[in-house]
Amino acid sequence: MEVGGNPTARKLIEAFDRFRKSDWRKPSIDGHRPSELRVLFHIQRGTEKNGKGMTVSEISSKLEVTSPTVTQLIKSLEAEGLVERRNDLEDRRVVRVRLTEEGNRLSKRATEAFYSNFTGLYAHLGEEQSAQLADLLGKVYEYLEEKHRQDKLQR
Repeated sequence: MEVGGNPTARKLIEAFDRFRKSDWRKPSIDGHRPSELRVLFHIQRGTEKNGKGMTVSEISSKLEVTSPTVTQLIKSLEAEGLVERRNDLEDRRVVRVRLTEEGNRLSKRATEAFYSNFTGLYAHLGEEQSAQLADLLGKVYEYLEEKHRQDKLQR
């Protein structure tokens, strides 16, 4: 099917394109990139669960990026006093990353801003449309994941 001839397909393309180009898509807080804020968020969540902090490999697994990518982000955050590295008390070979007090404050502000956006969207759309949107986005994700998996198999 030719996309150009299908007005609904064209409308989908335009909608996705508007999201891709939007300025509000990648907000920063106190000048920190979204990738840094995601690292802080995952360290905060991981530490709340285990009380020890997280390893670089655990963070990279959560973010689905390589360990060297996380290491560079951690170095930057450490230089700003937002995270600290410590050896694990049970296994000295393991290095755990934890938030400092300032890192904790920034992570909480970022989390509040993130949830505020979705609370506002929910208030704007209402219960029914919010539920429909969540269902549709879930279906979009499933479709694109399956298509990606099929494309990889055909290579």
